[in-house]
Amino acid sequence: MTNHTEQSDFILVGLFGQSRHPTLLSAVILVVFLMALSGNATLILLIHSDTHLHTPMYFFISQLSLMDMMYISVTVPKMLLDQVLGSNKISAAECGIQMFLYLTLGGSEFFLLAAMSYDRYMAICYPLRYPVLMNHKVCLLLASGCWLLGSVDGFMLTPVTMTFPFCRSREIHHFFCEVPAVMKLSCSDTSLYETLMYLCCVLMLLIPVIVISSSYSSILLTVHRMNLAEGRKKALATCSSHMTVVTLFYGTAIYTYMLPGSYHTLEKDMVVSVFYTILTPLLNPLIYSLRNKNVTEALKKLLGCNLSFKKH
Repeated sequence: MTNHTEQSDFILVGLFGQSRHPTLLSAVILVVFLMALSGNATLILLIHSDTHLHTPMYFFISQLSLMDMMYISVTVPKMLLDQVLGSNKISAAECGIQMFLYLTLGGSEFFLLAAMSYDRYMAICYPLRYPVLMNHKVCLLLASGCWLLGSVDGFMLTPVTMTFPFCRSREIHHFFCEVPAVMKLSCSDTSLYETLMYLCCVLMLLIPVIVISSSYSSILLTVHRMNLAEGRKKALATCSSHMTVVTLFYGTAIYTYMLPGSYHTLEKDMVVSVFYTILTPLLNPLIYSLRNKNVTEALKKLLGCNLSFKKH
């Protein structure tokens, strides 16, 4: 027990320690971080400023953008600051806070994507009753439920993970305190906890997947019955952006938390984590803005107003 490090700082052996060109990599990550923040912030601004976007669908998109802004801010600023200061230490308390936040935000996003698919189901399958069924109060309840269920994930996994004794190397082979990477440092038997964590993650993924699958099965049947080609095209275009985001986010989560350890390597885990913690928050606003005519029109209107104001 002389090497017991329960109260000691951890060392994050992150992306820069593995890179041949850490300065260039940090510059690229900084640019991606700023683009993700500005893209999501712009999308939120457009949705709240344009009355045409005051609908349930765009309300949920604004919630997704808010989650993405917070999600990328949990890991990237710390990583870049450590690179500038030449320090890669993180205290046990900071590690626990970081772990709780990313679990909460990740879990919340799982359920939000399910809520978004339910919203599309209501809009396409029950268009006449949609304004009543998905009123503002219902949207607020669904969004609040997503945040609450996500926090349950954080409250369940974080305290248990951080109370294990860490007697091995203090080096976390990751760029943030992700549960699987931290668990590798424990000197006690974690097999039972890993099994319970696996079942928890299956449940966290299974419930939203059932909602999404059921919603889109009903949507496809409804679209198939539509007589108007324009109606089919509009319905499929509305759902395609959401399905792209679902595929990106759920695919990486399934790899990280559900595939057996034999499929994992340090390099693969790092790449997958970069994808869902850094790149996905950048891609989401692009997917929803570039493929959405209403958002692009709102952006043109906002830019037009700004140019007109400057001329005056």
